[in-house]
Amino acid sequence: MPLVDALYNLSLEEMVRAVEEDSTLRTGKEWSGVWTRDVSYSTILSMAILQPKVARYSLMRKVKDGMIIQDTGTGGAYPVSTDRMIWAVAAWEIYLVTGDRNWLETMYPIIRKSLEADLKNAYDTELGLVRGESSFLDWREQTYPAWMTPADIYSSFSLGTNAVHYQANKILSDVAALLGDVDVAAYHRGVATRIRNGINQHLWVEDQQNFGQYLYGRAFPILSPRAEALGAALCVLFDIADSSRQKQVVENMPINAFGIPCIYPQIPDIPPYHNNGVWPFVQSYWALASARAGNENAVRDALAAVWRPASLFLTNKENFVAHTGDYAATQINSDNMLWSLSGNLALVYRILFGISYSPDHVSFSPFVPQAMAGTYQLKGYRYRDAVLDIEVTGFGNVISRVVLDDQPINEARLPASLTGRHSLRIELSNQSAGGSVNKSPHRESPRAPQVTLAGPVLSWRTVSSADRYRVIRNGDVVGEQNDTTFNVDGVTYGEYQVIAIDADGVESFASEPVEYAPKGDIRIIESEKFNAGESQYSGYSGSGYVRTNTTSTRNVSFVVDVPVSGTYVVDFRYANGHGPVNTDNKCAIRSLMVDDALAGTVVFPQRGSGVWSHWGFSNRLVLKLTKGRHDIWLTYLSHNANMNGAVNEAAIDYLRLVRIQ
Repeated sequence: MPLVDALYNLSLEEMVRAVEEDSTLRTGKEWSGVWTRDVSYSTILSMAILQPKVARYSLMRKVKDGMIIQDTGTGGAYPVSTDRMIWAVAAWEIYLVTGDRNWLETMYPIIRKSLEADLKNAYDTELGLVRGESSFLDWREQTYPAWMTPADIYSSFSLGTNAVHYQANKILSDVAALLGDVDVAAYHRGVATRIRNGINQHLWVEDQQNFGQYLYGRAFPILSPRAEALGAALCVLFDIADSSRQKQVVENMPINAFGIPCIYPQIPDIPPYHNNGVWPFVQSYWALASARAGNENAVRDALAAVWRPASLFLTNKENFVAHTGDYAATQINSDNMLWSLSGNLALVYRILFGISYSPDHVSFSPFVPQAMAGTYQLKGYRYRDAVLDIEVTGFGNVISRVVLDDQPINEARLPASLTGRHSLRIELSNQSAGGSVNKSPHRESPRAPQVTLAGPVLSWRTVSSADRYRVIRNGDVVGEQNDTTFNVDGVTYGEYQVIAIDADGVESFASEPVEYAPKGDIRIIESEKFNAGESQYSGYSGSGYVRTNTTSTRNVSFVVDVPVSGTYVVDFRYANGHGPVNTDNKCAIRSLMVDDALAGTVVFPQRGSGVWSHWGFSNRLVLKLTKGRHDIWLTYLSHNANMNGAVNEAAIDYLRLVRIQ
């Protein structure tokens, strides 16, 4: 087809322009340098196929001290954002394409060291999930409720990031097996299995037959049922979802007139970018997922959603408005966007020709929608030491005949040992695969209620589009009502949230949690009572605060007298003025010790550049404590290194201990 040829050539031309003088991949016309997630997602799509050396140089640019760099994200990057592990998937793709043993040995310790840190800083063994911001959706207010702080985002469990960590652990297991490290292979295969099980158990929305967006909240996280496009696509492509769920996900994902929005429904009062935005690279991953699920109509629509804007704008744009299909009115945009052009090229290589790689072979599973039936040729395609001239004829996704060098062969699969030039002809059976698509109108959710607690009474203002309200206590629904007040259980602890629901059943985000605790169940322990304090900044409680750093004050100690055995949550009031909320790399990280036992990780994200009197709370940890004295302290351990390396500092005002059971 002439249009496909033209867009393929346009994307190749833009790919050439994306290579910097230092042989690394530029992120976009308006985005200089190499970014971890951008170059990784681009490498997986097509840069490993077309430019493996440049992709490898680019990936190595995102390694520091033997670990993968988390270079963007909320509150000072890592570990509020943890999707840096997509680097591992990209590195593996380069190996699959090239078979380069030296590269395999280079990437192995990098992936292993990075995952070992993540296991200590971000993994929840009870849920089998990984904490951290949604992969690539790193502009807080674009995809999270307004009340969520960076510490709350760290505490959440998002679909896309967990899919990335599943695949990274699986890949580390595969690499370890190839290199003969059987213990590491077995361990990380087990971690991958736990993440896969956690995703399917905790992030699946049964009545929508689709995955939800993330678990969020505080002591009792709940599932946001919003659809999240990239995460859902990765769950299909990585086989996190079984074959039945893969089909359900593709059939039930809401698709707008101009493509798949990053999230659905949209958040009111937030301008288009991730919210109310279609991103061509996400659309390309969705096209691959649709092909994986065998849904021809979804594949056809996904191809059109990438090719339409590239044809109109004569470049591979970064994003465009979901309900208009135009790039005008998006918050930020760029031409010649690396992952967009990489996705455009992937549609040719990975769908029309169906190319996929394994350590010892390359296979072909073309998927040509009936509307695009015809003959497609790819000449001079290089696979290791072979050069192939490939021809695909017909339509559908079922192969009827494969011919290599004029000789029929049993399957569309060629060994890595193949050398020289060869011709490969694949004939499709001209059977339509069918499949349904959930065409959905542009829709906004209701605004999240703002809830207050006065004595035993919850109250909130009427939400304009709400038909009713759902009240949640400790993560469980306790009622739906039309009234805007609710009497809480005034006897035991409760963390309450309210969700507004419109007449069509569309839910708002849950309100910020408010807690009711009987008198005496909340205890404040001032940090300066047990440590050398300061009083330079304002707004602290008590007589001062304690500054923790990685040199002179690595430990901040507390002595707690627990009045009754039970379940408690602990967090810390803190300040971190080393950077803004939306970027930079100076999130402070500490390990929490309880009576000489490691209890978890506490993060103190940035709260504003140069702002040290803006106090907030860290993430919460749930502890089982017996009656009596306990020594609790924050300490800096080697795995608590952040992405800055040198600056890892916060001011600690007090420890808060709340009995919840």
